[in-house]
Amino acid sequence: MLCLTRPTDPTWAEVALADLPTLLRDHAHCEMKAASNALSLAARWPERTEVARALVELAEEELRHFRGVLDELTRRGLTLGKPEVDVYAHELRKAIGVGRRGAPEDPLVDRLLVGAVIEARSCERFRLLCEALRARGDEPSLLAFYEELFACEARHYRTFVELATSVKADADAVRARLEEIARAEGRLVEVLGKEPTVHG
Repeated sequence: MLCLTRPTDPTWAEVALADLPTLLRDHAHCEMKAASNALSLAARWPERTEVARALVELAEEELRHFRGVLDELTRRGLTLGKPEVDVYAHELRKAIGVGRRGAPEDPLVDRLLVGAVIEARSCERFRLLCEALRARGDEPSLLAFYEELFACEARHYRTFVELATSVKADADAVRARLEEIARAEGRLVEVLGKEPTVHG
């Protein structure tokens, strides 16, 4: 799906739905982190006005998603709780050298492409959740919510790739780097992906 090199184990959705409180809490924090990341990128490269504008729009949508998950938690009588350490995102950035001195060559491009891969994985996981919820047939509002988010994550993936291409102005180089990052993410998913969380 999209750029991913390794599929999620299909049993992940059942594990996640068996522990909805953990899934929803983690999902809420993921949406907040996604909004924060987009705003951080916009602030760090303010000279790229069109990129910053697109990132701010994306952050606004991520915050609406956060509010939606928060509403779902409230409806179920659950609290948000504190965020767990995001091992997935941290290990992915580390695997490709983001934040390391002297690498990567194009830090903004790499950060945008990491964002694209994370959105792609969220998209894939939400599709699995939708399929499992559809099969169960007992959570129609939750199914509708994740169907909407599934489409949004696919769009966010495309936005990040398009922004990276606009920064680099070399579609072949962006595609090659995206494939490299996706391979690193695939190796990571082989180790993670056993918990009832969106990525970990």
